[in-house]
Amino acid sequence: MSASRRAEQGGAGGDHGRGHDDQAGVGREQDSSNVRTAASYADHGHQQADHEHAENGHGDEHHHHHHRHADRSGSAPSLRLFSPAGALRSVLPLRRAAARLAKHGFVVDIDESATARVQRFAGSDDVRLATLHRVADLRPGVALATRGGYGLTRLLDRIDWAAIAASVEAGTRWVGHSDVTSLQLGMLAHAGGVTWAGPLACDDFGRSSADGGVDDVTEACFLEAMEGSLEAVGFRTDAGFDGLDVSGTLWGGNLAIVNSLLGTPHFPRIDGGILFLEDVNEHPYRIERSLLQLRQAGVLDAQRAVLLGAFTGWKKSPLDKGYGLADAIDHVRSTTKTPILGGLPFGHVPTKVMLPVGQRVQLLVDRRDAFIGW
Repeated sequence: MSASRRAEQGGAGGDHGRGHDDQAGVGREQDSSNVRTAASYADHGHQQADHEHAENGHGDEHHHHHHRHADRSGSAPSLRLFSPAGALRSVLPLRRAAARLAKHGFVVDIDESATARVQRFAGSDDVRLATLHRVADLRPGVALATRGGYGLTRLLDRIDWAAIAASVEAGTRWVGHSDVTSLQLGMLAHAGGVTWAGPLACDDFGRSSADGGVDDVTEACFLEAMEGSLEAVGFRTDAGFDGLDVSGTLWGGNLAIVNSLLGTPHFPRIDGGILFLEDVNEHPYRIERSLLQLRQAGVLDAQRAVLLGAFTGWKKSPLDKGYGLADAIDHVRSTTKTPILGGLPFGHVPTKVMLPVGQRVQLLVDRRDAFIGW
């Protein structure tokens, strides 16, 4: 069964309900049953839009064979795996990811410094900076980060953003999440251009069979986005937003990284945008504090909508006395008129959709079915 069909069959699923103890998302499980397809988006008759920090869909049925079409030159699409932040814990997930992606028709190249290590980093700052510029100069069809971790913040003041932008203009799709949020938002702030919030090579495509392998929906969404056929994603969201119809620039990523960029030249000034956020290993009070910082900085009020993905990996505290993620989100909602929707299948979870950072999108909600189209 294709991931798209599986998502559609499971998508109507029951109401997961909101619970204070839910750690997988904002009161919502982050699994494939929460994902809608581009086809279901179109079926609603809606118009398309205008155009870790932790350690640790889908379109037309014709594309579900999951082999890449050749690019315009007639050659197979190239995909380069690179490590811009944290060092790999093991080379095995990298090998698994490379083999799996090659089976999908990509010509996979592993960057020369992908397995470098200096302390916790994938090579020295100079090595990782050179990696970014080398990947940009090579202009592969896809530039997929191996993992996040921490490290890109060290490089932001030295990145040649024009070179990254030139690669995007030439067709390179930069993909990742977690610490890669720094690169994606820095790119948006300095040069514009679309990058893709999506999987990481080792964390997703390199996941062992014993750990469940790569998620079907994540894989299908990635493949369709990389061949250019993905035009929308959908998911089940909270009650109370029926009829919402807004358009704007899609942007965001890891909440801690987003907040770390506030007040720097690398923070995009997006008014009337659609901001998406996720995080991992952060207690709800820290999530609340970060969201309130964005509210107090004027960021939340300036958006058309905020989409909350998964907030995972936190542990309850004896001090909570019933306080949980739902309470944190409810409080933040009480401080802004901007709609804050939960349930986005994205974050440090197996099932994640692809999100075009910097793309103008349309967000529509029909009862509790939310659709992002571009």
